[in-house]
Amino acid sequence: MKEGKKSNIARTEGMGFLLWQATSVWQRELRRVLEPHDLTHSQCVLMTGIDSLSSGKEPVTQVLLSNYTKIDPMTTSTVLRTLQKKGLVSRKDSAKDTRSKTIILTTKGKTSIAKALKTVEEFDEEFFKAIGNKPKKFHKGLVALLKD
Repeated sequence: MKEGKKSNIARTEGMGFLLWQATSVWQRELRRVLEPHDLTHSQCVLMTGIDSLSSGKEPVTQVLLSNYTKIDPMTTSTVLRTLQKKGLVSRKDSAKDTRSKTIILTTKGKTSIAKALKTVEEFDEEFFKAIGNKPKKFHKGLVALLKD
């Protein structure tokens, strides 16, 4: 095998490139399964984040939600406006800081995200079957990559 050919193969089998490809396939398929719920992946992630953070002691703000989901603040704001127009979230001025918005899921939003999450969980279970009996190790590795 020629040296140039070998290095091209090595580049396309690199960990980062494979992660990018797997993520692209996962996102494309996830878009397809979320379509009947009329939600994008970003909307689903933010609504799930609101739901998770709502059980805490402090109000859910855009900044807190952006940090929690690792979605940049501008995108978070844009997606939340769309969710508000759909009647899935409510945004109110914060009592503590007038520059900040407190975000809650509406009743419609809670129902919508519960149904969507069931679909996502079923999809993930099927998609990640390809890694066989090592999903916990894979999950642990992903968590390690995201540590700040």
